[in-house]
Amino acid sequence: MKQTANKNRLTAVAIMMATAVTVLAQIPQGYYASLKGKKGAALKSAVHEIIKDAKVLDYGSGIGSTWDGFYDTDQLSDGQVVDRYSNDKRYFGNRGSVVGGMNIEHSFPKSWWGGTKNQAYMDLYNLMPCEQKINSSKSNYPMGEVTNASTDNGCTKVGTGTNGYKLWEPADKWKGDFARGYMYMATAYQHFSWSGTQALQLLQQGDYPTLKSWASELYIQWAKADKVSQMEIDRNEAVSKIQGNRNPFIDFPNLMEYIWGDSITKAFDPETTMKSTDYNNGGSGGEGGGDVPSEADILYDEDFTLDEGGCIFEFAVDPATSFDIWQNDSKYGWVANAYSSAEKKTYPADVTLWLPWIDLTKYAEGVLTFSHAVNFCTAPTDYLSVVAFTAEGKYVVLGDITWPEGNSWTFVESGEVSLNEVVGHSVRIGFRYTSTADLAPAWEIASAQVYASGVNTSISNIMEQRADTERPAYDLSGRRVMQPKKGQLLITGKGKRIY
Repeated sequence: MKQTANKNRLTAVAIMMATAVTVLAQIPQGYYASLKGKKGAALKSAVHEIIKDAKVLDYGSGIGSTWDGFYDTDQLSDGQVVDRYSNDKRYFGNRGSVVGGMNIEHSFPKSWWGGTKNQAYMDLYNLMPCEQKINSSKSNYPMGEVTNASTDNGCTKVGTGTNGYKLWEPADKWKGDFARGYMYMATAYQHFSWSGTQALQLLQQGDYPTLKSWASELYIQWAKADKVSQMEIDRNEAVSKIQGNRNPFIDFPNLMEYIWGDSITKAFDPETTMKSTDYNNGGSGGEGGGDVPSEADILYDEDFTLDEGGCIFEFAVDPATSFDIWQNDSKYGWVANAYSSAEKKTYPADVTLWLPWIDLTKYAEGVLTFSHAVNFCTAPTDYLSVVAFTAEGKYVVLGDITWPEGNSWTFVESGEVSLNEVVGHSVRIGFRYTSTADLAPAWEIASAQVYASGVNTSISNIMEQRADTERPAYDLSGRRVMQPKKGQLLITGKGKRIY
């Protein structure tokens, strides 16, 4: 989704902000009621009874078949096909038609249960559109961590793992999606008799645990690192409308811990446990789980591959290029790069991507988390930083951030970045990108969340809140100023003001 050159630039006249629309999960009333009080193996069997029957589409192309379903489950707003196996861009044509260069890919191949073309073979939770070449390369191998890759298309790796198995490994941004899909398959079809070398490397016979321990441990790890996204929630809704069943590991991201993880001795309660719409940080199961306390308020939660998230950007150093340094992309989120491939030229730049104003006035603690990747820059902190700016003019460089190594497109989680220096204020958080004529990093921000908790009782903070907290200030050339300098003459909503 390429931006026009001036789309998100700030002017002294107006600031245009996009509004994110979140589709909430529509779990039917009482759908999971039978899970209450169940633990471990009994819980898994109870889940199985709920999801085992599905009204699947016919396999293949045509109206009422798999490709017709993909039209609803795996299509972006611009008609692009969501391909979780490659970075190629392809677009849907007529409804129900096959997209050229793509196959219907099974996460659990039919050979794992003897080749019968049954419900599992046609289950949309098991099927995704996939680029043909990587589909062939991944064969019928189980999913796992590849340590020695023989094939790597930049999104999916195929090779061997430390256990000596032939495996395939998805990109970090899809690992949670596939992990929750494998958990669904191992539960919905736990009654199957598994056969073949590849299946028996991953699965064991019987209703519980079905997934071997190396697999369940790895998938829980992946599911925690790659939280449930809005895209995943939307797909769950779309498949549910077609088939009538749901993936409960999307609806309840900590359910996996009650079945295979650290909470198997604890009773599950679907009424009180956190759901995907409010459980936004992976979580560790147990009594509520989560890296962010369950009592924290979620003030901002955006997947930038789906929406611009109300972000704007401004220049401290404007390279005056024909392209925007920050651009929003439907696969990678917000992407910053000052290198022009057409001109083979690197531009010096200093451009900050700002989240919308966030009201932290009543809170005592705040946390920022985000997912990001950095390439072409092995010293990210020399060029990239995350900052916070309060309505009163306080400017803080945030620390304790987990940074990528800077030499790949692999996304990493930032960890919990403290906002405690700016609680008690309205605040704007920015991702500051800089480059030189010699080096231009590539920085991708896939998602961002802000959580806050506690009550701020500081009298000084209360008194500091001004009536014009969100009135912008501009220098005499009309450029927005987020960090005023001492003695600088600025124009605000109340006229000229010297800082």
